Parts: sequence; C-alpha cells; structure tokens
Amino acid sequence: MQENQIRQFKAALQNSKKAVIIPHKNPDGDAIGSCVGLQKYLATQNCEAVVIAPNAFPDFLNHVPESNEILIFEYEDRNKIIELVQEADLVWTLDFNDLSRCGGLAPILEKYAKKFAMIDHHTYPSNYAGELTYSDVSMSSTCQMVYHFIEMMEDLPLIDKDMASCIYTGILTDTGSFRYRSTTSTTHRIIAHLIDIGVDNSQIHAQIYDTNSYDRLRLKALAINNLVILKDFKTAYITLSQKELNIHSYKKGDTDGFVNMGLSIKGVEFAVLFTEDEKEGIIKISFRSKGHFKVNEFASAHFEGGGHQNASGGRSLLSLNETVTKFKSLLPKYQQKILES
Repeated sequence: MQENQIRQFKAALQNSKKAVIIPHKNPDGDAIGSCVGLQKYLATQNCEAVVIAPNAFPDFLNHVPESNEILIFEYEDRNKIIELVQEADLVWTLDFNDLSRCGGLAPILEKYAKKFAMIDHHTYPSNYAGELTYSDVSMSSTCQMVYHFIEMMEDLPLIDKDMASCIYTGILTDTGSFRYRSTTSTTHRIIAHLIDIGVDNSQIHAQIYDTNSYDRLRLKALAINNLVILKDFKTAYITLSQKELNIHSYKKGDTDGFVNMGLSIKGVEFAVLFTEDEKEGIIKISFRSKGHFKVNEFASAHFEGGGHQNASGGRSLLSLNETVTKFKSLLPKYQQKILES
C-alpha cells in the first residue's frame, strides 16, 4: 500500500469501535483464517468485531481458534444480521473483491453497510471500498496480506499464538502446502515468524489434511476411478454427480484437494474437477494448472469464474454431461497454450 492508504487505514482503525467481517460464500481456510485473524487483531484496537459467513465452512477448519463463534448467515435470523451490519461503523470484506461473492449477504451489505474495507488477492477488484482497498494479486493468500496489514499498522508485536494460528492456516491451505508459484521467500519468512510465535504447524497440518472420514476416503477412491486423462491436451478431469456424493454421505469440504490428484499425474498440466450441486442447480468447477497456463482466464471466459493463474473456480448451468462436453470442445483452442506451459 501507498503511504496515503496506510494513513487512511490507520485513521479508520482508530475511529472504528464496532465492525463486521465477511468472507466469501463457501469459505475456505484462507477466508476463515483471515477473518478470525483480523477479528483478533481488531480486538487489540478496542474494536468489537463479529465474523459473519454467508454459509457453513468445512469441519476441518473447526480447529481455527474461536471459529465456533462465527455466525452463519444461512442459519441466523435475518433481522439479527441486518442489525449487526447497521451497528457496524466498518464492514471488512476478506478474500473476495466483489459483493456478489458473498451470496445472500450481498443485498444486506449494499443496503445497510455504512463503510467498507477490503483485503484481498484476487484479480479485478470492485471499487466499493474506495480508499480502504488493500488489493495485491501477487500475494499467496489473504492471510499473508493480513500479516502484512498488521505489519503496516506497525503492530506485529501484537500477534499472539491464536492470531498466528489463524494466519498460518490460510497461508498453508491457499498455497497448497507451500507448493504454488505464489509462495515466495517472504511467505516462508512469515511462516518462520509464526512458528516462532508458537504456532504448532504439524498439528494444524494434521487437523486439515489427516482427519478423513471413511466416507470421504471412499469418495476419493471413486473420484480416482472417475478420472479421465486426455493425453493430447495434457489434461485430466474428474466428475462427481450428486448421486455419487449422496451415496458417500458428502459433507462440505469433502472434495477439497481432489482436483490436485489429476494435476499430480506425470505429464498432466491442466486438471479439472466437475461437481454436481443439485441444491444450487449448478455444476461447480475447480481448475488447476502447472506452469504458465492461466486457468483464471479460461474460467472467466467460459465458466463464469475466475481466481488465480494456477488455481481458479467456475460454474455451469448445464447438466454434468453437457458441461464436460462443452469443456472438451474448448480444449483444441487452448491446446498450444497448455502444451507450452
């Protein structure tokens, strides 16, 4: 951030006594970690903040300190949420940069929020937060940005073990356990500092990645069985129908990381996971790539999506089979870019 922006944020912090913090719909480790981490920091600034998530988050994030206090909009009384937003002198939006990304909360925020602040690392940010916009697409995660934000506020000594654990969780998950290109030497230095503060990195990794249920392991086996490799395009994709999810007692977060199984295959540069969601009436799509093939541009151009160069999401209103057919029909146009990545 520029010096003028830092001054604006410092002034906003000084004047804010009640705040609301919002992650995106279907919050992941980076969204939950950054929101709770910021909440804990705001507490050190004598600001009472509440985190309101648009919908539920995966069970494997229950280890995040005080995550049980997060209000879930889809389960709460609408009037209670409206009251909290009205009372807040500042609404923080983390890990997304367009209000449409927070689902049913968007109309409430648009109507009742007095002022916004944004911390996010996705491309093409909206301007709803004005001067209080901290956007950096080069960052590994919003949690890393929260760390830098606290640093720019000259408050790094205020980071305690719980705050550090929140930040560590988001960086760990959004970097794919530190393997994505956005993981820099600065990212590792931050991780070292968080561990020095007292983060139990081994325990957090185990709680996120080593708490599989029997049903999830069976679903993973099914996903591997459904995996298709298109050698001419160095591409792999997995499909999971709603029926298959139901048979294996699917819970939110159960398919996290499945798309990376395709990308782990030797010779595959582009991997996709198609998941049917009958409740929302869409096909959810996860895109991953190696090298320089920009899946965010692919997702934006064809599947109402976006994200990062090597990790993005999208959606389709077609049936599962129709979506896969559409996807395969697009590959010849991108073949050279995939092969050169």
